[in-house]
Amino acid sequence: MHDFFTRLARWASNVVAHPLAFIAAVASVLVWAACGPVFHYGENWQLVINTGTTILTFLMVFLLQNTQNRDSRAMHLKLDELLRAIKGARTELVDLENVTEAELARYADEFKKLHLQYADALVKRRRHRKQGERKAAP
Repeated sequence: MHDFFTRLARWASNVVAHPLAFIAAVASVLVWAACGPVFHYGENWQLVINTGTTILTFLMVFLLQNTQNRDSRAMHLKLDELLRAIKGARTELVDLENVTEAELARYADEFKKLHLQYADALVKRRRHRKQGERKAAP
């Protein structure tokens, strides 16, 4: 059952992401709007679009969430493998998605500081290079 749902979710995600799906949705709304005068813009006319969109939205939440979770898991596994394979990489970062919020915040602060250090070093290298170019120019 789980494999069937996974295949269904993947298929639905691909179908809904296609430009023709958007065109079909727009066409449906236009047909619905064009039927307004025939049904005198009544409650049943409004109920058709409200019910249809509510049901589709409700079902798509589950299908798309399944696809997103699967893709996210696959991405984490790929990143974990890269961390494991690179000599000198901190393997403590493998499975980082399962640490506490406090630990995640600590890592985020650490990487923010590293980013700022590298950004400062880059600015200094650029300045040094420009100074060297000015000295070399006749």
